[in-house]
Amino acid sequence: MCGVIGYIGPKPCVDIVFNGLKRLEYRGYDSAGIAVLDQGRIALAKAKGKLRQLEPLLETLPKQATVGIGHTRWATHGPPSTKNAHPHVGETLGIVHNGIIENFQDLRAGLEAAGAVLKTDTDTEVILHVLTEELKTAASTKDAILKLSKILKGAYSLGIIIPAEPDALYLVKQGSPLVIGLGKDENLFASDAAALVEHTKKAIFLEDGEFARITAHDCTIWNFSGAVVKRDATELEWSQDSVGRLGFSHYMLKEIFEQPNAIGSTIARLVDRESGAVNTQQMALHRLNIDGIRNIHIIACGTAYISGCVAKYALESLARLPVNVELASEFRYRNPCIDKSSLLIAVSQSGETMDTLESTKYAKKQGCQVYAICNVQHSSIAREADATLYMEAGPEIGVASTKAFTSMVLCQYILALALAEARRIDVGAEKSAALKVMAALPVHIEKILAQSAKIADLANKYYQSRNFLYIGRGEQFPIAMEGALKLKEISYIHAEAYAAGELKHGPIALVDRNMPLFAIAPMDKYYNKTLSNVEQVRARNGRIIGLGSEDDEKLRKIADDFISCPQVAVPVLQSILTTIPLQLFAYYMALRRGTDVDQPRNLAKSVTVE
Repeated sequence: MCGVIGYIGPKPCVDIVFNGLKRLEYRGYDSAGIAVLDQGRIALAKAKGKLRQLEPLLETLPKQATVGIGHTRWATHGPPSTKNAHPHVGETLGIVHNGIIENFQDLRAGLEAAGAVLKTDTDTEVILHVLTEELKTAASTKDAILKLSKILKGAYSLGIIIPAEPDALYLVKQGSPLVIGLGKDENLFASDAAALVEHTKKAIFLEDGEFARITAHDCTIWNFSGAVVKRDATELEWSQDSVGRLGFSHYMLKEIFEQPNAIGSTIARLVDRESGAVNTQQMALHRLNIDGIRNIHIIACGTAYISGCVAKYALESLARLPVNVELASEFRYRNPCIDKSSLLIAVSQSGETMDTLESTKYAKKQGCQVYAICNVQHSSIAREADATLYMEAGPEIGVASTKAFTSMVLCQYILALALAEARRIDVGAEKSAALKVMAALPVHIEKILAQSAKIADLANKYYQSRNFLYIGRGEQFPIAMEGALKLKEISYIHAEAYAAGELKHGPIALVDRNMPLFAIAPMDKYYNKTLSNVEQVRARNGRIIGLGSEDDEKLRKIADDFISCPQVAVPVLQSILTTIPLQLFAYYMALRRGTDVDQPRNLAKSVTVE
């Protein structure tokens, strides 16, 4: 889950690489480093911690250097430290690596038996030594990399500088993302296109089993058989402004406030409000054999998994197909009952989540049709799928997902409508109601965001709590899960979510004045049942934060504190609205506790390792 970047061209590269690392720091912030090539030697600066620890060391690098590579780390092998920070440098090359080498212990043992001295705990240093040895006997760097590709097992994207070839950078991709940015008399590479948009809008996305040589003027790609690969550049749609904070104190807060636009843009692209028609072309349903689908499996991780738990209600109700929602990290290991009659829906903000990607590949081997829902065009999962629905969320930099989550829920709901129509199921009544609700969603979200100061005050009241319970029923139970996850991720408060009716089957034993309970209770078909569960907590002296409809006097009366939320007629779309106060609450709780909101400890945005 590390971030890698490199530059080659006529400009001094230290600041270019460092600023690119700023765009990538969401991928890892245990340590960072930069290596540049100058007058036949590699100069190196690296430090433990975040980029601000590296910044003072940039003065030690040659200002005139025009070739460089950089890395920001999320530790897998070896603890965060300066010695384990990338780049790793030897006498003949320097290297940055994102991924995991699965056979590195065997390789390390072989290298040490041959007399090599390894100075770090990382699997990356093993790559450095293996490639160094291959370069000694290979006819060319290309041949050495071909041999390296047959030795390494696992997932990796590599950026390599070689003093003997000062006019080139070498890149290798197998399992971890890597994109080349094509500029005018300059070229770059990075783990994520967000790091490139400041310099170019033209990009080439490397596929697994490919490597490349880039100079300031050209780019040559080969596959692991040594054959040249021809590929046209892709035009990037994101702008430099879209990956900045734009005056907000944190990316997370900016992204929370971007939800009216993200939701509105998605609706505008996928639904014709006048005719009520779903744009099946944009949804790529023509690429699927709809009549052959007998069951659906949604696979995802983290927040994306929770979005699938919400979507299950709509897909089963509207499309009348049985739906399983599966954790991608578990899915392919249990020999699931899937075949050509199964539609696998892979949900991933980045499109690079390793567990989801590998489950996608597994499902395709079993004959499944695969439909991806992603936020990043040309990502690995999108390329692997038979059809892809792209969200309109725009770049999401904050580690805790906000606008991507609500966009995932919306996209899956619209997919449920489209599948119902494709299966010739009459959903006219719900669709009519949904069109009215969707037209008003951005306004409703704005109304919730206007309560941010009130929610901040609420966080001031509860920020010293060490534990939280979240409850909801039906579509709101997954939203309780999402609320608890957000609180855990960024405030480090222990929080658990339960279906409200399950409280009396164990969790209610935890209730006291030191265990606040967040009750999500819109006026839906579950309302009276949920209210009864809240009353049970109140009877046991529990502290209750109620999240309910604006005119809900019952919940307002029994709750210690109350947050109002617009009420809409479609439960899954209601869940989008109830999510947003929970995002704001988690944000302000973290802010009050002084944690790093955008870069919470031990986490990274794009999980590209298993």
